[in-house]
Order: sequence, then C-alpha cells, then structure tokens
Amino acid sequence: MPETSKPLAKAYLRVRMSETDAHYGGGLVSGSKMLEFFGDVATELLIQLDGDEGLFRAYDKIEFLAPVYAGDYLEIEGTLTKVGNTSRSMTFIAKKVIEPEPKVSKTAARILKEPIIVATASGTCVTPKECQRKK
Repeated sequence: MPETSKPLAKAYLRVRMSETDAHYGGGLVSGSKMLEFFGDVATELLIQLDGDEGLFRAYDKIEFLAPVYAGDYLEIEGTLTKVGNTSRSMTFIAKKVIEPEPKVSKTAARILKEPIIVATASGTCVTPKECQRKK
C-alpha cells in the first residue's frame, strides 16, 4: 500500500474507568492503562488491515497530558497512518469526555463541553507476512 497523509483506517474505544482501575491515591488511574487501551485499538486496526492481531513493536512517543480518575469516561482513537511490508505505523489519542461531580452528589457526572486530551502516542506494529490474510 502506498504512503499517504490520509488515514488508512481508524478504530475507536469508549470506556469508563472504575475503582478497580485506580492505582494511586485519590482514585488516580495509572498511565499504563492508556497504553493498554492504545494496544487494544492497535489490535483492531491490524485485524481490519490484515485479518490478524499482529504484534506491537514499539512506541515512538508517549505523552501523558492530564490525569484520569475512577469514574471518568474516555474515548480512545487509533489511526493507521502508514503501511509497510510488515510494519504498520499508528497514532493514538485518549480524551476524557465525561467526569464525575462528587461535590454535587455521589452519582453526579457531567459531559464535558470540550473533551480533555489525557494521552497521545505513536507507534509501530508488525504483522508477519505469513499472517497477513487481507489485501
């Protein structure tokens, strides 16, 4: 497939952070959870392209930009940006779209007018030639 600036494919995930996702005091979720979500989205992109889960090879860049807490809703987006012989380049973004409002009540939450970008990344996945089933 030729290199292009137009996204070759996209995949999305929407998740709610629970108390079991919190790793630190105050209900703070570890940044490693964002990497888990990016990996899930990468897997979907590889299945779309190759019909195989492939392997995550490396992250080129990872940025954690805002805290994530138990109760937050996140939207994660992955974009396939370049396809090589076996390598697949991707970018990822995680945005907070809903957050709890515990000062209002234990069950109050609000949809954010503007999503908050909590993490971004770029990386490379690999699907071995013998595993590529789609063309």
